Amino acid sequence: MANTIKSGSTKRLTGIAVFSAIIILLTLFATFVKFGPVSITLALIPIVVGAAAYGMFAGAFLGCVFGAAVLVMCIFGWDVGGNILWVANPPVTALLCLIKGGAAGFLSGAVYILIAKKSSDIGAALAAIICPVTNSGIFCLAMVLFYNDTLLAWAGDTPALTYMIFGLVGINFITELFINVILSPVIARILKIKAII
Repeated sequence: MANTIKSGSTKRLTGIAVFSAIIILLTLFATFVKFGPVSITLALIPIVVGAAAYGMFAGAFLGCVFGAAVLVMCIFGWDVGGNILWVANPPVTALLCLIKGGAAGFLSGAVYILIAKKSSDIGAALAAIICPVTNSGIFCLAMVLFYNDTLLAWAGDTPALTYMIFGLVGINFITELFINVILSPVIARILKIKAII
């Protein structure tokens, strides 16, 4: 019994570590994948799958790993827009990166747990929707509350709300949402079939 618990715990920690490494790699890779001024967040897929496999607290941890990787990119200027936010307000940018990632992972896991009791496929699909909605939603809210001057400067002559929806996050959000909804449930199903998670 003790060996089974230890084996399960080791498997869980190993799985979370593997997802963390994938998140870091995908976050770094995303600096090269852009539609408009913001990078496409490919790392949301392993956050959703990890949250579905290991629960909402693991999802929150994986989201914070993503947030920490984004923060490093902001600090070093690998994410140009993020670097502008970092220079404008370092403490808020650090909290924003960690909170939006952690919340996206936590809520993905919570939604999956709630819905998967009836249908794991629908649970995975809804978790895949919640993750980018939370990530982008918190980012947009922070732009309005803490970076309004930067938002207005970026928008130029365009109304700020229009710019935020169609320029800043619009295409990126739709792309992230589409990729997540298509791939996360498929990957989660494959991993369960192979008993990897």
